[in-house]
Amino acid sequence: MVLDVVAADEETVAAVMEGLQQRWATSGVTPVWRVPGEPGVRARVYADIRGPSTPG
Repeated sequence: MVLDVVAADEETVAAVMEGLQQRWATSGVTPVWRVPGEPGVRARVYADIRGPSTPG
């Protein structure tokens, strides 16, 4: 699954991605970008929702 995360700031995006990573196996924290003329920041995360994340 591909999730595009949009938030007011980079700290919030990082917190959301960390929460997703604790629930599922994900691509981890990806680079954050801004869209000119739009508020906030964006990031994309790839998640394997078939099962829980694996430690380490």
